[in-house]
Amino acid sequence: MGESSGSVSIDVERISFGGKEHIVQTGCGTVSVAVFGDQEKPALVTYPDVALNYMSCFQGLIFCPEASSLLLHNFCMYHISPPGHELGAGPISSDVPVPSVDDLADQVAEVLDFFGLKAVMCMGVTAGAYILTLFASKYPDRVVGLILVAPLCKTPSWAQWLYTKVMSNLLYFYGMCGLAKEFLLQRYFSKEVRGSAQFPESDIVQACRSLLDERQAINVWRFLESMNGRHDLTKDLKNIQCKTLIFVGDSSPFHSDAIHMSSKLDRRYSALVEVQECGSVVTEEQPHAMLIPLEYFFMGYGLYRPCHLSSSPRSPLCSSCISPEMLSPESMGVKLRPIKTRLL
Repeated sequence: MGESSGSVSIDVERISFGGKEHIVQTGCGTVSVAVFGDQEKPALVTYPDVALNYMSCFQGLIFCPEASSLLLHNFCMYHISPPGHELGAGPISSDVPVPSVDDLADQVAEVLDFFGLKAVMCMGVTAGAYILTLFASKYPDRVVGLILVAPLCKTPSWAQWLYTKVMSNLLYFYGMCGLAKEFLLQRYFSKEVRGSAQFPESDIVQACRSLLDERQAINVWRFLESMNGRHDLTKDLKNIQCKTLIFVGDSSPFHSDAIHMSSKLDRRYSALVEVQECGSVVTEEQPHAMLIPLEYFFMGYGLYRPCHLSSSPRSPLCSSCISPEMLSPESMGVKLRPIKTRLL
């Protein structure tokens, strides 16, 4: 394993998840990276949204049997947590400057250097999608593919800026209070799973609410401040040289941002999947809606799920086990906007 100078790794076994956590020293502080799988395989780097980590942002997708056979068979997964978002993290000192979004993108490059990785596949959700898109625009030769979920691309609108400022003030002065959690849950999930007076909130929302209690409010505030100072990436998208697959729920508050980004990418090498009755964190709310698009995306890289590892009738690579209707977008609850992609 290659190491950049000045980097330190502390390995902490995660028995329940089967991975190993590394604490990597970078130019703008330490960052936690949870590694799952055989490090001889191609790398898939993930980056979650604000106040989330890999367990609260990607667990639904990875623990889906079909997805786990696809992802873990083909990749070693490197889950980067935003600074101070890892499990058990303490509050970051007020003496440490709040990193810019460029600092966070450069931090991803340092993580790749530490593990001796040259070019990787990337998957990010909302704020994490922005950081990885910025990383891909700054280091185009280090990204072979982008999977973006409810991505951000532009500077915050006045409404978004004000909304984020209100949430930041709540976190700064009152900690992870009930109202701050409601703001975050509205950011992540559709109203269908958040519940109402007539219907209880879903298990995934309850689990996320519980995990938010473990976050250090000041660390979440720092990431929000970084993202509120983001710059417009529209012109930088031309620097991205890899294929891109975008997912967004039609109930996501960032739906228009994803549509804008999709319209600015090279249509020959990108595709957009809109998931019906879903919020921003598609990886948790409707992970099955991602399976078929992901499989076809990975086919362009010569990556497949071995049939002997899949016993589910929902596996699109086991055609003998499924009916043709299963392959219709409507049956998956998604609206596909197919765009021709080039095989690499």
